[in-house]
Amino acid sequence: MNNRSNMVKIAVVGGEGIGPEVTAQAQRVLNWFSAKRGVPMTLREAQYGIVPYLATGKVLPDDTVEAMEECDAILWGATGGPETKEVPAAARKAGSLLGLRSKYDLYANLRPIVAHPALSDSAPLKAHVLDGVDFVIIRELTSGIYFGEPRGIETMPDGQRRGFNTEQYTTNQVRRVARSAFELARTRRNKVCSVDKANVLEASVLWREEVTRLHQEEFSDVDLSHLYVDNAAMQIVRDPAQFDVMVTGNIFGDILSDCAAMASGSLGMLPSASLGPVDKFGRRKALYEPVHGSAPDIAGKGIANPLGSILSVAMMLRMTMNQPDDADLLEKAVATALSSGARTADIAELGAKKLSTVEMGDAVLNALERVAATAKENA
Repeated sequence: MNNRSNMVKIAVVGGEGIGPEVTAQAQRVLNWFSAKRGVPMTLREAQYGIVPYLATGKVLPDDTVEAMEECDAILWGATGGPETKEVPAAARKAGSLLGLRSKYDLYANLRPIVAHPALSDSAPLKAHVLDGVDFVIIRELTSGIYFGEPRGIETMPDGQRRGFNTEQYTTNQVRRVARSAFELARTRRNKVCSVDKANVLEASVLWREEVTRLHQEEFSDVDLSHLYVDNAAMQIVRDPAQFDVMVTGNIFGDILSDCAAMASGSLGMLPSASLGPVDKFGRRKALYEPVHGSAPDIAGKGIANPLGSILSVAMMLRMTMNQPDDADLLEKAVATALSSGARTADIAELGAKKLSTVEMGDAVLNALERVAATAKENA
């Protein structure tokens, strides 16, 4: 995949809710890079969720499993929503996103948080707070309380019901995601903030100790700080520009990245990349998806913001296709579209024109043409 002659295989899985709508716009962008920039790729569309379940009895049908097995990267849309009540819990669990993360060992989830100046008027946070915000949250994705055992709901002898889950981490699980954070920081501003709850949780005591040891052994050149998760949430709102790379466990990363979305203007703006281990050929399985969920309340209305999915393509260009210049081009095109006033409903200022999902896709593609032409003139 580090050679342009190698064709990168991409499985496009729109999923449920607004997933197919936003993914369709991201796929248009991928097609543009294939046609206009010669980026070597093949796309294979595959279904997930209630539609294939009604046809095959599986939310993750065999054709989709095959597509994901063969691909280098998965472009994922969304899963879940009230309509999925038609799918039995057992069938849903058998094909769950958590299961896919575990199957492919997608342990490092990267969520960039960037404040676009063009959105300062519509962002929930004040403009001066958002000045210079550009950091990445790395969430450990295949361990912690979402995967820990034992878990369940039981009835106790006195008749009360008890629900329980297990938060747990091992040395290797902590060190490998922390290593990802330190390595990324070396390419940025050389700062890592590790977030835990070591004042009350033993799993977090281990987390902090292992991150600290790895730092001392291999990454002493990187600035390392620690925050408790409650303070981290406050600092993200108070002064998000202080962060460069933040690394944390599964449940804390889930919550903090949604909180940090307010620094981007909307949850619909956030992309993500979930990365597996590097194999002997130097490749790693990756799943790219917008951070937002299926948003069933607006599904089918054509008003969802596709920028989270489109910016996930930029991450794919950089991390899987090894095309950093093309990734930069796409991110510049998104910024250009926003600067020219392109807005979906979730990021629109009062009185601003609201674009549909497709119209926002058009705006990005038009901006791509302009930015690419300018880059060619300046070359």
